Amino acid sequence: MLPQPPLPQPALPLPTPPLGRVSDLLMPVSVREGAPAVVRPPKVRRGFLAVCGAIVASLFVALVGGVVGYGLAERADDPPRRPSTLGLSVAAPRQDPPRPLDVAAVADSVGTSVVAIQRIVSSGDQFGEASGTGVIVTSDGEIVTNAHVVGDATTVNVRLPGESEPREGGVVAVDPANDLALVRIDADGLDAATFADPSDLRVGDEVVAIGYALDLDGDPSVTLGIVSALDRTLDIRDGVLNGLVQSDAAISSGNSGGPLVDANGHVVGINTAVANSDVDTAANDVSFAIGVGQVLPELEALRARANGDESPEGYLGVGLERRRDGGAGALVTSVEALSPAAEAGVLAGDLVVAADGTAISGDGDLVGRIRDKGPGDTLVLGILRDGEQLELTATLVARPAD
Repeated sequence: MLPQPPLPQPALPLPTPPLGRVSDLLMPVSVREGAPAVVRPPKVRRGFLAVCGAIVASLFVALVGGVVGYGLAERADDPPRRPSTLGLSVAAPRQDPPRPLDVAAVADSVGTSVVAIQRIVSSGDQFGEASGTGVIVTSDGEIVTNAHVVGDATTVNVRLPGESEPREGGVVAVDPANDLALVRIDADGLDAATFADPSDLRVGDEVVAIGYALDLDGDPSVTLGIVSALDRTLDIRDGVLNGLVQSDAAISSGNSGGPLVDANGHVVGINTAVANSDVDTAANDVSFAIGVGQVLPELEALRARANGDESPEGYLGVGLERRRDGGAGALVTSVEALSPAAEAGVLAGDLVVAADGTAISGDGDLVGRIRDKGPGDTLVLGILRDGEQLELTATLVARPAD
């Protein structure tokens, strides 16, 4: 059996060692049990009772008003839970060759849009903290980061550049399958990052990774590299990431959710994973970012999800496996009866080598292409069967709940 390459590790630090038991921090309130004392009310005239009733009623109204007012104040102080309605800043396609990258200038221009994100993690009666990075995408406080940075939290702490105190951020929407999440803070006039046009990036372009590596004190870390490859695909715990940008810019735990930036100071990806060595495989300077071509539509999908407009994923109905002969494409191992694949004529043993006219690099790549479509969309499959090339068209359905 060939050795399997190591799975890339999320650039997110492990929880810190336990800081203490919850019981050490919370003082329980004890109540002594016992029979209540019996108090016999004195005889009171009916007129006096009416006056007392009016006083009690007025006190009750005041109390209710205070409670409601307090509740409204509490809700006003909560972080926003709705996505921004502002548009994203996307640069026009570049017309000239990329210019040499000035690291200091890029760091200065983008640094005001990079934030530190921290959340509390717990296990039983122990807790710690985890940290990551985010990118401001609208001036009114919308931030994109990795789904694995926010985890299952509903609120996180967000620290803006130049500030010492964190702000409370509400987790607006999370998509673990694409490893992206939206966070919102109550703010105005922030410096929003500009995204590059998806067609701009080329292999060999210089890029800079910016993020709070290792949760070190102070400003974020800045590392320089080049684009090593485009359209990489990785299997992760919650699904498949496709359209990834591979670079050799060093990233570490804490860089997750931070930007990968080109020479113009435009975001070309969101850093998400790094490959680590193991006993069978050596990995050096292999980092991955979710490419801008995936980030932009996913941001709109996250906004729609937060507004209650769920977008179901497409479903083809095949079992897939990577090829073991060194070739590109995906091997079909099974076809579900009455599925879109079966209706299109796909058979077990087929090799899928293209989708919608674009070559498929592997089984994960095909899974990502299917997931990015919705029910009712068509998928044109390039099939290699017994040495014959076929083209089959499948109309996708909604992915089953299980």
